[in-house]
Formats: sequence, C-alpha cells, structure tokens
Amino acid sequence: MFDPSSDHAKNTHDPVSELLMGMRLRGASYGRLQLSPPFGIRFAAGPDARFHFVARGKVLLRSAGETVRELGCGDAVLLPRGEAHEIVTGPNVQMRDYESYAQKPLCAEVAAVEACLKTAGRESDTLIFTGRMEFELDTLHPLVGLMPQVMSVGALIGRQPELMPLLDAMEREMGEERVGSAGILARLADVIAASIVRGWVECGCGDATGWIEALRDPRLGRVIAALHREPGRAWTLSDMAREMGSSRSVFAKRFVEVTGVTPQRYVLALRMRLAEQWFRRDKLPIDTAARRLGFGSQAAFARAFKRIVGEPPGRTRKAMSNGAETGMRGRKNGAAREI
Repeated sequence: MFDPSSDHAKNTHDPVSELLMGMRLRGASYGRLQLSPPFGIRFAAGPDARFHFVARGKVLLRSAGETVRELGCGDAVLLPRGEAHEIVTGPNVQMRDYESYAQKPLCAEVAAVEACLKTAGRESDTLIFTGRMEFELDTLHPLVGLMPQVMSVGALIGRQPELMPLLDAMEREMGEERVGSAGILARLADVIAASIVRGWVECGCGDATGWIEALRDPRLGRVIAALHREPGRAWTLSDMAREMGSSRSVFAKRFVEVTGVTPQRYVLALRMRLAEQWFRRDKLPIDTAARRLGFGSQAAFARAFKRIVGEPPGRTRKAMSNGAETGMRGRKNGAAREI
C-alpha cells in the first residue's frame, strides 16, 4: 500500500502518515461470483480482511451488530477484521456457506463461482468480486482493532473522485471477461481496499481514540513514531521522555492516560508483534529476530514472546511455516480453495 523507503516517508512530520508508510494490504485469494437470485451466502469469520465489490445486481450485507446495508452496482466494502457476515438478495432466502460452492480456478489467485437456475438469459445474474486479504501491518496492529466492522467506498467518493475510474474499471472487467481480467480485478481490488483504509485514516479514524489520539498528540506522537522506527533500540524511560521533551513522570503519566499501557509494556508488545510478522512473512530464524529486537539472548526473547503471545516462538514459527507450505501446495494445484 505504501513504500517505506520513499522520500515522503523520510520527510513526513505526521506520525500517523509515517507509520502508515509500513502498511501493506495484500490479496490472498479472490472469487468471481455469478449467481442467479434468490440466494444467500454465508462467510465464516477468519483472521484476514474481506472485500466485496458488486458489479451487477443488488444485495444486502448482514453482519452481527451492524445495520443491514444495501449494496448496488459499483459498491465496494471492506471488513477489516474478517468477521462473520452474509450477502443475501432478500430477508427470507436459503443460506449457503461460501466454501460449499464449487470453484473453478481462473488464475493463480482467482476462482470462479457460478450457481444459476437457468442456462440462458443470464443478464439478470448478480456479479460479485470477493477477496480475502492479508494486512501486513508490521507495527500497526492496533489500527485494525480500531477500524469499523464494515468500511464502505461510498463514503469516500466525494473526497476521492479518483476512485470512480477504478470502480468503473472493475465493473467493466467483471462484465466483459476479457483475457487476463481475473488478474486485473485482483489488483484493482487491492488498490480500492487500500484506498478505503487510507480514507478512514485521513478523516481522523472515525471515533477511534487512545492509540490514534497518542499519534495525533504532537509531542507524544513523536515518541510513538520513534519507537516504531527503532523497535530494537534499548529504550529507557529517560530516552522516551527526552524524545517528548518532558520529565519522566509527566511522560509516563501522559502515555498511560492516552494508550492505557505503560511505555515499557508498549515497547515489549510492539517487538513481539513485529516478531510474529517476521515469522509469518519472512520465515525469520528465532535468533535473528531476537537480535534485531535488542534481546541479549534467544532465551530472554523466548520468555518475553511467550508472555505476550501466549506460546513459544518456535511453535508460532512452525505453525506459520506449515500454513505457508500448505498454501503453496494449493496454488501449485491451481485451486483457490478458501477464498
């Protein structure tokens, strides 16, 4: 989503923008749905974000604790925490789990799902492009927890008119089914989903408080940004207070008031989130992660990791490695099984 090596990342004075430079939103798998109404699709909760784009027809999006949303042609929504939800054409339709549909691979990342009641005159079918997306947040994990359950592109059009050509392009690609359209749809979905997140941040992150408030505080935000830039540094309370330009007691009190945790606890949790990210994305050896994060020994790192994450780093790394190998085998077989 952003390039952390860009000049903007180095020169920005806005801590929120600076931290967002390390954010990635990467599509894991996608589905092109062509369905004849009436229908109801149930999407189970999962660890990844969910994206939906309606290219033709009208549907309702239902999720626990949320007002039912009507989605029409050109609408796109992102569910950043991947909570359970349903896409239906009416209030009393028969429900079916998304995973139960037969899927035909279109390319390495995209599978086609078709369920129709007729073989001719299918211009009345509903077309939906759906995606399962991984947030690569590095140090930004708190941001996801502050996001709304459902985020819509509709609220952004007035402020980001440049999104309209992207939405129009998705609609055309869905309808025309040209050569290579599956891959182009996947990339367009990534950009639109990232734009939804950026728009939310630019609008002040809605009603989010605490962590965002800390970043918006000019002096405290400098400290947070510095911690994220140098997570492996041997930070002391004096170092952090100096970064803020205050005494240790004033800094510590303000930090706890805004974030709800002590500065030392924040730094430790930040390091462990980074380690989890490195294990999953880079398959980094445990001793290398420990060294990068400023631990004097692998044993000390392992104790801290277990205290924060709840299990030893070896188990986390093994589970993530096994999951990646399974995903690779699935792609080699040419099927996007869980979308």
